[in-house]
Amino acid sequence: MFEKIKIRKQIKVIRQRILFLEQKRERSQAALVDAILRKVDPKDEDVEYFNQFTGEIERLRNDMHELEAELFGDKEKK
Repeated sequence: MFEKIKIRKQIKVIRQRILFLEQKRERSQAALVDAILRKVDPKDEDVEYFNQFTGEIERLRNDMHELEAELFGDKEKK
């Protein structure tokens, strides 16, 4: 039982981190969209930030899915 509580806490922390990173990614995404609309090359820094945040978000989502599978895997076996 304690293990499930621990997993739920981990999932909650990961969700909060994902939300934080998505907010930060929106800034670089807005800069990229602005560059596209103005038909200029986006700044390398904006592209790098966007890719970095996207990679971290994907990694965290994968971790969260693994934890959810571990948490809810017992219910599927019943």
